[in-house]
Amino acid sequence: MHLPYWIVLCVLLVGMFLSVKAGKLNVTGALTGGLVGFAIFLGAGLPGLVMLGTFFIVGSAATSWKLTDKIAAGVAESNKGQRTASQVIANAGVAGLVGLLAWLFPAQAGLFQVMLAASFASATADTCASELGNVYGRHYYNVLTWRTDTKGLDGVVSLEGTLLGFLGSCLIGLIYGIGFGWGLPVIWILMAGTVGNLVDSVLGASLERRGYLKNDTVNFLNTLVAALVALVVQTW
Repeated sequence: MHLPYWIVLCVLLVGMFLSVKAGKLNVTGALTGGLVGFAIFLGAGLPGLVMLGTFFIVGSAATSWKLTDKIAAGVAESNKGQRTASQVIANAGVAGLVGLLAWLFPAQAGLFQVMLAASFASATADTCASELGNVYGRHYYNVLTWRTDTKGLDGVVSLEGTLLGFLGSCLIGLIYGIGFGWGLPVIWILMAGTVGNLVDSVLGASLERRGYLKNDTVNFLNTLVAALVALVVQTW
């Protein structure tokens, strides 16, 4: 389904306004999100925008879910989860870049669209795994040593959080399948999202804990890895 640019711009502007009004994005985060959203639309059309919206809505809901309990446990995000420009780029920057590539190189658009979906699958999986895992997890382990560790620390995972993260990837895979058709690419997207989520945990337990990487950088890298995994398996 092809939407006129003016309709897309109106939808993005309304979304930006409502996000700031609801405290989900600050002003610079909303402006950055609008630019990234338009780039995604250029390369992936309406399905790309739906992926972006799904990630944002699911991520915001997961962050807000049982927020009082998270605050009491000391595992809540700062500033009540309000996203900044750097966080938008960290989670959706790869998707925006790949969207531009799909627009610039239409002959390879199908490949770039799989990569775009994979990056969102990883971002959604990571957010669901961490935010909901801190609520519903029963046992928490360091992803490198598999020894019991403190929930909320970088690189700490739970079975429940991992499964919820996979369900987040499935949402993105479902949108891709509806928008672009069912087939092996959906499997690659789920696989890439899972790998990206695992990479996020490994980087968190190693480089982020030691102060070599910040959370935004780790988030950007996990989406980049997922996109590259999709590139490799789809090309191969």
